[in-house]
Amino acid sequence: MLSRIAESMFWIGRYVERAEDTARILDVQTQLLLEDATLDEQETCHGLLSIMGIEDPPDSVDLAYVLGSLAYDTTSPTSIATAIGAARESARRARETLSVPLWEVINTTHRDIVSGRFAARRAPHVFQWVRERAALINGTADATMTRDEGWQFLMLGRCVERADMTSRLVATSSLTTATSTQWTSTLRACGAYEAFLRTYRGQETERAAAEFLLLDRLFPRSVVFSLNRAEQCLDNLESSGQRAGFQNDAQRLLGRTRAELEYRSLSDVLADLPAEMERLQRTCALATEAVTRRFFAGAEALAWNGMGA
Repeated sequence: MLSRIAESMFWIGRYVERAEDTARILDVQTQLLLEDATLDEQETCHGLLSIMGIEDPPDSVDLAYVLGSLAYDTTSPTSIATAIGAARESARRARETLSVPLWEVINTTHRDIVSGRFAARRAPHVFQWVRERAALINGTADATMTRDEGWQFLMLGRCVERADMTSRLVATSSLTTATSTQWTSTLRACGAYEAFLRTYRGQETERAAAEFLLLDRLFPRSVVFSLNRAEQCLDNLESSGQRAGFQNDAQRLLGRTRAELEYRSLSDVLADLPAEMERLQRTCALATEAVTRRFFAGAEALAWNGMGA
């Protein structure tokens, strides 16, 4: 496959996932600010901006500033609008390999941005719209793409981004003292609440919620599940028949991080959750750089900052 096409498919997967998960993070945080009068809005907003990689925000920020920076502002590199625009641009570059339905659903989603209809939507309806459009794009890709190299790159991008963004969503629990209400909101934002209740038989605890989002091997938005699928995609893309070790740096990075998460004590991970999640985000960034060097000739990995970066 041409490296240009491979790179475009990879970034379509990442950008669509980024838009959806940013909407999920904003949804849970805006709900918490509205429901919990004890939360300091400015402190929460600063923490959220830091987690999402926005450097040097103004001293005085509020929810309106956060929504502008992370949702509506087409000049902000971390906004939903920018991610959707970048996904459409990547799709345009790979137009000849996309199915017609997939191109149309990505292009139609982008037209809502440029027409101003997206900016006219307000929370929480805008977050629901983003989730629905992302589900439509992903569902169309699943239904219309052959499982060839292009599909593997699309899934690789989606899974790396999902691991990164789930870590950011989990890290939002550290903005304030974690409560069962906050973890319930976080689980709902991941679409994980019902699956969590079935898995833990209705016993809601903060520890169990963190364990489910980080370590569950069967839930598709957990960090471990996403890392494992990314490893599988890389294995499918490599046909060298390597008998010992891994020549692919990205596969080595992701596999080591997944193993460390699974085999470490959950108490150790939770002891300093923000630092652990930032470490995971650095791994995803390094893995992206390794994928870029290995598969995308002449390209440079795009920056995506982590907490406090």
